[in-house]
Amino acid sequence: MISVERDGHIATLTIQRPDKLNALNPEVLAALDAALRDLDTRCAILTGAGRAFVAGADIAAMAEMRPEEARRFSESGQRLCAAMEQTRFPIIAAVNGFALGGGLELALACDFIFASDKAKLGQPEVTLGVIPGFGGTQRLARRVGLGHARELVYTGALIGADEALRIGLVNRVVPTDQLLDAARETARAIAGVAPLAVNAGKRVLLRGEGMSLEAACELETQAFAALFGSDDQRTGMAAFLAKEKPTFTGR
Repeated sequence: MISVERDGHIATLTIQRPDKLNALNPEVLAALDAALRDLDTRCAILTGAGRAFVAGADIAAMAEMRPEEARRFSESGQRLCAAMEQTRFPIIAAVNGFALGGGLELALACDFIFASDKAKLGQPEVTLGVIPGFGGTQRLARRVGLGHARELVYTGALIGADEALRIGLVNRVVPTDQLLDAARETARAIAGVAPLAVNAGKRVLLRGEGMSLEAACELETQAFAALFGSDDQRTGMAAFLAKEKPTFTGR
């Protein structure tokens, strides 16, 4: 259900369920989790086959769930999104169409969201009698602010790519036929710099979000100092002084 295409230090993961608009069920969640665990890369791109990124969770799979089954489904989605957030490497969501419900929650667990100009995004769970269950209420509020998150969660409204850019939900909007090229351009830029430093920056940004400024700055200092024990730091600074292009090894 997940295809993986490699190009040097970049991996593109594509959810392959286009006949169901890539809707998430337990099998898709498990397949994506396994693909990410096996991935050794410097940057990944996540997208969907066909005309959707992910149109949401599979309603047919959820309709008859009892509360305990729903809890397990939510917990599996929560674990996957947390694992995506905590990968060593950045993940770029290339939202090529619908990113609704669990699909938007997957995108929110990525480091960046690039959207096609045809994309539609939203958390429409209230129209089904539930709320987001894969961390959407929390990550959405952290990304766009509580006011915008309340509006999207309470109304279930879908918004277009331009509105998503305006409120800070997506990083960039590009024509559909240029979406993957734009994501790959950024992925190549990330893959070309020191991977240990990128990982440290990702870790500090994620962990520092819930800390006081003082504690978060101390976390930054620790990570900054630790990088001075790496080959990449020595390589990068020596290359700068010699006016040469560095080759980073991730050590």
